[in-house]
Amino acid sequence: MRRRTSVAVVAAMVAVVAAGASPASAESTGGTRGWVPAPQGAFDQPAGARCDFAIHSEPVRDEVRKLVLDTNPDGSPRRELYAGDLIVEVTNTDSGASTQVDASGTALIEYHPDGSQTWYANGPALFGFRQDGGTLPRGYWLVDGVYRMEFSPTFYKTLTMVHGTTHNVCDDLD
Repeated sequence: MRRRTSVAVVAAMVAVVAAGASPASAESTGGTRGWVPAPQGAFDQPAGARCDFAIHSEPVRDEVRKLVLDTNPDGSPRRELYAGDLIVEVTNTDSGASTQVDASGTALIEYHPDGSQTWYANGPALFGFRQDGGTLPRGYWLVDGVYRMEFSPTFYKTLTMVHGTTHNVCDDLD
């Protein structure tokens, strides 16, 4: 039953993106209307945090946009849709080896009152996993396909793959 629900939510999400949806009113989205840029920042991780070596991750093409679909009474987002091209260069800062990764997936994100999140995703996205921090081993993972990623309030990540692949980008830089 959960698998059907995930597939149905992702299918609905893809239909919303394909139709170029916009929220019904600015009031329901905390005053913001339509798609807005959602830039992804560069970051550094020390050796051992995600890979055995230090990494730098930086977008080289970032056309990610978000659409607030629903808000909480305080105006904070309850559900958002993210879509757009994202190419990220990941560099082993010790050796200089680098690779470019396509992380241009689409995701419907639900924010829960306890601080947890659920992502219903279609297509590639990058996720960092710390040691004992989720259902994948420590690494910087490219997850591609149709899947759900749940973040606990402590950011423990639980991946439920409907159909797709996982690849640890650290392996490309070793």
